[in-house]
Parts: sequence; structure tokens; C-alpha cells
Amino acid sequence: MTVTAQTRDLATTARRLTSGGRGILAADESIATMSTRLEGEGVVASETTRRDYRQLLLTAPGLARTVSGVIWCDETFGQQLTDARTFPAAAAELGVLAGIKVDTGTVPLPGTAGALVTEGLDGLGERLGSYAARGAAFAKWRAVFDVSTISPYSARVNAQALARYAALCQLHGIVPVVEPEVLAAGAHDLVDCAVATRMALDALFDELQQADVDLTGIVLKPNFVTPGLGCQDVSARTVATVTHDVLRDCVPATVPGIAFLSGGHPTDDACAFLRALNAIDTAPWAMTFSFGRALVNDALATWAGQPANVTRAQQALIANCERAAAATA
Repeated sequence: MTVTAQTRDLATTARRLTSGGRGILAADESIATMSTRLEGEGVVASETTRRDYRQLLLTAPGLARTVSGVIWCDETFGQQLTDARTFPAAAAELGVLAGIKVDTGTVPLPGTAGALVTEGLDGLGERLGSYAARGAAFAKWRAVFDVSTISPYSARVNAQALARYAALCQLHGIVPVVEPEVLAAGAHDLVDCAVATRMALDALFDELQQADVDLTGIVLKPNFVTPGLGCQDVSARTVATVTHDVLRDCVPATVPGIAFLSGGHPTDDACAFLRALNAIDTAPWAMTFSFGRALVNDALATWAGQPANVTRAQQALIANCERAAAATA
């Protein structure tokens, strides 16, 4: 790909998202998922309560010290804070990059035994243009794989969609976060997860290169390679070693940064995995976090919809962000 001012800007943004001891806060749950989580904490789910919850995350004092960017869904991206600033505008003032989730979710992939494919390419270019005009610096698209159902075909179909998404993002000056997630749920072992992760990553980078995506201007958001959540734990050092081996074999060194998803792992475990990975000094990429639940669950439970609890909820968020950021050193 020819180096232009735009590709240099993309590379700069990708490095900003993944370096300097900061990571990405994933607050991009769909309306349905966010509503379910609110209701689980006794909060009546509505457009307003979803806004209030995400406002307390963004405005937590000192968030920008550990968080480089925040991902939102379309609803939040278009909302205003109670002081009438839009979320992207407020993020910019606070020193945080604004991100947007642009896929529209998964559906069954025909001809497979339960594999899924992510949708959302229809009209994506127009949507990205609108998001860019409103302040989006980066976007996210998530492909989902289950160890028990992944196949070369399902990996390829999802990789093609990720590549088309990434190319469209870069066309509009937006850094694509590419997320091929091998789910941690299940009873699979470490080896099975490694095989599935390799399959997903190999297909992904083949398609990205065929689509002429500038790898210096992307962020990879993969899973840690772990046994299923229903299996016996292994040490963080083992997870780090196997994860690093898979990434070393599959991810080009030109990728500037890797921001791991937490995947349902407890905060302590996700931070331990990341810390052990960063202790491996041969990695060519910056390695940081793009956690959701591992950062925000404590804040949501503390807030529980009560204005009087906002400060304590923000303190819980910042404490988790600081733990994750410390694991990048």
C-alpha cells in the first residue's frame, strides 16, 4: 500500500490506542445486552439509563490516564451527555479517542454445524462516513468462533467480512479494530483453543492482505488462548506462552498493537494473562487491553442506577483500569 498522509494518520492512531500504558474500554454492548445487564442490577432499562451509565464511565476522573479510547454502540455514539455535549465531543475534550461498533451481530452460517457469521456490511461505507464526520477515530467489528464449530470455511467467511470492513474503515480515515474472538465458554482444552485461534488468525491475515489493508493502521483484538471456562485452570505463564506462540506464527510484525478482549475471564485472570504476555520481551507488537466486563462490572454493580453512587462507581472503574494498565508494563 502506498504511504500517504492518511495511512500515516491511521498508523499514529493505532499506536495511540495500544501504547503508552493505556488500553481500550469496550462499552459497546447492544441495546438488548446492555438492557439485560442493567435489569440484572435492578435498574429499569431505558435510553436514559443506558446513557447515564455510559456517561459515568466516560466522565470518571482520570480515565484518560489509563484508557486511550472507548467503544460505543450506535445509540450511545449519537446521544448527548447531560451537559449537552455529544459523547464523541466529550471524549475528545477528555483526551480519549471515540470508537464505534459497526457490525450488526451474528446469524447462523448456512451449511455448517452451528457456526456463526457476522453481518453489517450493507451500507457500511455510508455509515462510516457519518461516524467519521461526527468524530469517530476507530471502529470495531467482531467475528465469533466456537471451538467446537469453527472450520476453515467459517473462518474464511468471517475473515472476508472483517477484511471488507477494515478496508472500508481505512477508506474513511478510521482505524479498524479487527476482532476474531474464539469464545472461552465451553469445556475445550488449551490445545483445542490454540488450534481454533490459529485457524481464525491465519484466515484473517490472508484476507486482510488480499484486500490491501494497511496493517500498520489496524488494531488486532484477539482472545487469550485458554482452556474453556468450564475446564481446570492453567497458569497465567502457560496462557501467555501459548498465546504468544500462536500470535508470533500468525500476526505480522507490522501490526502496531494487539488489544486483548477479556472474554468472560475474571478481572484478576485477564490482567494476569496480559502481565505475563508483556513479560515476554520478544514480542514485536504493543500488547494492551480492550476489556469490557473485566473493567465495568464492578462499576455497574456499585452504581445500580443511583445518582448517589456515581462517584464510588467511577472509583471502581478507575481501579480496574489501573490494574489493566499496570499489566501492560
